[in-house]
Amino acid sequence: MLSQRHGDDGNCLAHTAAHESPMSFSMLGIRIQKLPQNVLFAPALFWHSRRMEDETNERSIVAIEHTDSGVFVSNARVPRIIEMAGARARLRFLEYFTADIRNKGTREAYARAIGRFLDWCDASGCRLEEIRPIVVSSYIELLTTRVQAPTTKMHLAAIRKMFDYLVIGQVIPMNPAASVRGPKHVVKKGKTPVLSSGEARQLLDAIDVASISGLRDRALIGVMVYSFARVSAVIGMNVEDYFAQRRRMWFRLREKGGKHHDVPAHHKAEEYVDAYVAAAEIRDQPLGPLFRTVDCRRQLTNRRMLRGDVLRMVKRRARGAGIQSRVCSHTMRATGITSYLENGGSVEHAKNIANHESIRTTKLYDRRSDEPTLEEIERIHI
Repeated sequence: MLSQRHGDDGNCLAHTAAHESPMSFSMLGIRIQKLPQNVLFAPALFWHSRRMEDETNERSIVAIEHTDSGVFVSNARVPRIIEMAGARARLRFLEYFTADIRNKGTREAYARAIGRFLDWCDASGCRLEEIRPIVVSSYIELLTTRVQAPTTKMHLAAIRKMFDYLVIGQVIPMNPAASVRGPKHVVKKGKTPVLSSGEARQLLDAIDVASISGLRDRALIGVMVYSFARVSAVIGMNVEDYFAQRRRMWFRLREKGGKHHDVPAHHKAEEYVDAYVAAAEIRDQPLGPLFRTVDCRRQLTNRRMLRGDVLRMVKRRARGAGIQSRVCSHTMRATGITSYLENGGSVEHAKNIANHESIRTTKLYDRRSDEPTLEEIERIHI
C-alpha cells in the first residue's frame, strides 16, 4: 500500500485510497470488483537528463512534475498493468504523455483519469491485453454513478486516446474503447457561479491592501474580472506581460492552445496591478512571474502561484467579504462577462475579449435572463 507523498512544494504526488469498502458491479453476467485505488495525481511526467530508476518494491504510479525547465516523470514508475505488459508498452505509455499531449492541463487531467481506470482494471485481475469493450463500458457505467457526465466523458476520451496510441505503437491489436459510448450531456446554460456587480465590488473593496498579499490578491482578481481571463492564463503571466502600448497598459495572456491574447487593461485593473507591482518592486524582473506566492513571513517569493493557490485565495476572500454565493476561480471570468453584457456590451465583442473559439461558448456565460425568470416566478400567487 502506498502512503501519501509530498514534494518540496507540498503537492501530492501519490495517494492510495486505502480502507475503501470493496464494491462490485455486474453487467451482462460479468462480475468486476471495485477495490482500493491508486490514482495518478498531478503533477505528473518526465524528460530531460534525469536518470530513471526502477523501484520494484512499491506499487507503480506515474508522478508528473511540471517545472520552468521542462516536464519530468519522477522515477518513471507506471501503473502495474502497464509494467506487466512489457518494456514496449511501458515506453509507449510514457511517450503518450510526453510526446502526444502538449497541453499541461490536459496532461494532468488525462493522467488522473487513465491511472484511475488502469488501477481499477488491475484490481479486477484484468491484464492489458485482456481489456475488451465490455470492460471499458462497465467501468464507464460505474463511473457515471460517481461523477458528473462531463467528467465521465473526459475520462472516456482519455482512455480512448491512450489505447489509440498503444494500437499505433503495435502494443495491442485493437482499441477496446473505440466503440464505447459515453453519457449524453447537453449544455444550454453554464453552471459557473456568477456574482452580481455589487457582490464583485464588495469582494474587491473588502480586501485589506495594507499587506503585499492583499495588493496581490486584489490585482489578480481584478485582472480576471476586467479582462475575462482564465485563471491559468493569469498565473502564467510574467512581469513583462503587463506592458504599455498606444498610451495605455495591456495584458498579454497565454491561452489554451499556445495562443497569445493581448487585452487592454481596464482602468481599475491597471490601478490594482500598478499598486501591486510598485509595492512588490518586481518591475525590473521582466521574466519573473507576475503573481507570486508568499512565504511564512508574508513576504513574496520567486515562485509562481498555482491554480489551487488562487482557488483557496478566492474562497477565503469571498468568506471575508461576507459573500454567501458559491464561488470559484472561474466565477471571476463569468462575472466580468455577465456584467459587460448587462451594461450593453455585445456578445460578439465579449467573445473576442474572452478569446472564445465559438460564440456559443460565450453565450453560456450570459445570465441576463435570470432576473426576468425570477420576476415571472413571483407572479405565482397562492
